[in-house]
Amino acid sequence: MEVIYKLTESHIKDLHNLYSNEWWTDSRTLTQTKNCVAGSQICIGLIKNDTLIGFVRVITDFTFKALIFDLIIKEEYRSKKLGHKLMNLVKNHDQLKNVVHFELYCLPELKEFYNQFNFTDNIGNIELIRCNNTLQDP
Repeated sequence: MEVIYKLTESHIKDLHNLYSNEWWTDSRTLTQTKNCVAGSQICIGLIKNDTLIGFVRVITDFTFKALIFDLIIKEEYRSKKLGHKLMNLVKNHDQLKNVVHFELYCLPELKEFYNQFNFTDNIGNIELIRCNNTLQDP
């Protein structure tokens, strides 16, 4: 297995296939997948035989916030600690060493996994709020 920090066109297609198999990403188009990779400051992939089997991306200001997105592992490679490997690669990434806060979204059943990396939901009175963009192209 190899760690990569830049995805090829083939790896982006692999990522899109991974997204296609998950309820939280199955509606993403290949174009949207390309755009989200291009718009992320840090992308980390795990490849085996030049096929992407794990991925995570980060949007950051490199100072105060680093927002972790899309941690995903190909189904047959789950339970092999690859999610741990990706999280450690993010948290120990040289460009992120001075970031004050790492943040992410997760389902309640995944909090225990992220607690291992010192994530907590005890952040005071902060709440997530959202506005859907009605101007976006479908």
